[in-house]
Amino acid sequence: MIESLVEQIESRFGELGRLITDPEVINDRRRYAEVGREYRRLEAAAALAEEWRHAGDDAAGARELLEEGEDPELRELLRTSEARLEELGEEIRLAMVEPDPNDDKNVIVEIQGGAGGEEAGLWAGDLYRMFTRYAERRGFSTEPLDVGDGKYTFAIKGNGAYSVFKFEGGTHRVQRVPATESQGRIHTSTATVAVLPEAEDVDVHIDPNDLQIDVYRSGGPGGQSVNTTDSAVRITHKPSGVAVAMQDEKSQLQNREKAMRVLRARLYERALAEQQAAAADARRSQVGTGDRAEKIRTYNYGERRVTDHRIKHTAHNLDAILEGELDAFTAALQDDEKRRGLEEAAT
Repeated sequence: MIESLVEQIESRFGELGRLITDPEVINDRRRYAEVGREYRRLEAAAALAEEWRHAGDDAAGARELLEEGEDPELRELLRTSEARLEELGEEIRLAMVEPDPNDDKNVIVEIQGGAGGEEAGLWAGDLYRMFTRYAERRGFSTEPLDVGDGKYTFAIKGNGAYSVFKFEGGTHRVQRVPATESQGRIHTSTATVAVLPEAEDVDVHIDPNDLQIDVYRSGGPGGQSVNTTDSAVRITHKPSGVAVAMQDEKSQLQNREKAMRVLRARLYERALAEQQAAAADARRSQVGTGDRAEKIRTYNYGERRVTDHRIKHTAHNLDAILEGELDAFTAALQDDEKRRGLEEAAT
């Protein structure tokens, strides 16, 4: 079976290599982008397939020479080559698991304080800082959309942003002594995180007649125009009841454009959830209620420990993680996603 899969990978990767240099494909921007995406997706599998070929050649050569007489070094080469072939077979199958079609998209992230009052709002701000630092480290750009008062909505842009940040959706729990705590008692607070693939116009069709658009005067910190012009915008999608309000910008047009981006992403996520619920009997909500008992990850300041409860992965470098060093968690969660996909494909 693995031999057949390797042959398929080699054949398709070779074909994509030819297509990516074909002038006709290069001149067709859409086709060139599609070929480029598939080529990049197959690169890792092609490298593993090449290594599998080399390990197979080593094993075959060792077997042939051992027929002429026993040799401890050849016996060891055969053992290690066969073991590596087994490992590579598993790695190749994982590399070929069908990716999430949204993985290449930009994302919109919404963070909000959950249980814990004022401390929950502060924790939401810490998560915002952690995610923006992580995005910068991964080479993505960030764009604040609606930031402040314990709620943070922002965009993360870059190829593959969703493939990295989709695992951060859920309830993040923190255990620490708040700055306002005079008795030194540890409090448990939460913040909820929603990670939405940013939808394009082609992903979600919104009928303008289904929108109720209200404008009002901005409140809170801002420039001289605050409270003097109707620059804040609230857009309500009447069929679904989904509403988005924006007031960060002084321009009503800019606030409206930002609100539409968030609305489109929320409706896209809603449509995806409905599709997945129809295919699988149930789908847990990303965010839940924000209750302390609902969590995907716990950050314990006293023990400098971070635990991801979905994959039972624990790290003891809390400070580095809060500075955006989340790569180990992302890699482990991506591996877990691939393994589950492989299991589902086998059933």
